[in-house]
Amino acid sequence: MDAELGESGGRETLITSPRNPRMRELVRLRKRAHRDSRGLLLIEGYRELKRALDNDIRPTELYYCTELFQGGNESILVERCRSGGADIFRCSEAAFRRVAYRDRPEGLLAVAYQLHRRLEELPASPKALYLVAEGIEKPGNLGSILRSADAAGAEAVIVCDRGTDINNPNVVRASIGTLFSVPVVEAESRAALRWLREHGVRTIAATPHADTLYTRADMRGPVALVVGSEQYGLTPLWLEAADEKVYIPMLGQADSLNVAAAATILLFEAVRQRQGG
Repeated sequence: MDAELGESGGRETLITSPRNPRMRELVRLRKRAHRDSRGLLLIEGYRELKRALDNDIRPTELYYCTELFQGGNESILVERCRSGGADIFRCSEAAFRRVAYRDRPEGLLAVAYQLHRRLEELPASPKALYLVAEGIEKPGNLGSILRSADAAGAEAVIVCDRGTDINNPNVVRASIGTLFSVPVVEAESRAALRWLREHGVRTIAATPHADTLYTRADMRGPVALVVGSEQYGLTPLWLEAADEKVYIPMLGQADSLNVAAAATILLFEAVRQRQGG
């Protein structure tokens, strides 16, 4: 039977049954339609939850299982969620495994409100570095792009004409929580291009059909690096509007790079140039 427990900092509910209604609701939140209807997202894992908390994301609920903790710091995150006003649910291992979407659950699963930033909220600076990703279909690729953008110190990632949901649990996982550390905006391509032009940001589009090697483009900013889907590349809108088009040399038999790999190469070329390398 599930029950309430007295804990320091407040009360929490003990959930032992995998059939508990809250467990069923968490499973339903894996589906995009249900997440969107509730305006919620799922955050599973220690690093992901820590990054969310470090970037002022306040979960509304936290589910935890001490038997699945991997280290000694998970309880700190539980208390941070509790002090932030989240409802806390301590779960049996069987109950937690029912709702975990990771192969190796770490005993932490939070529910928070979805991220919905607007272009007008993006930071702008004389040396701003943006990454525009058009038509990205796989959550894993988007997550990897966010990790690289975070590592490169990009001001923001603009996801245009999305093929995947930025609030997908697999984006949170693949990004290792950098979804919360890098400002991410979803926008229609024309609106994004208009915003970039209004703020004096040059656009550099990656395409195998360009004549300029990517290392020869001036990326010292403000600049937006633009990448498209692996299957179709960038649409004519971005290719025709780009201030410059660049290519990454392909010396083997493959005719394209993984989009996350291409984004990483471009981002760190920008970093190299900005650091005087």
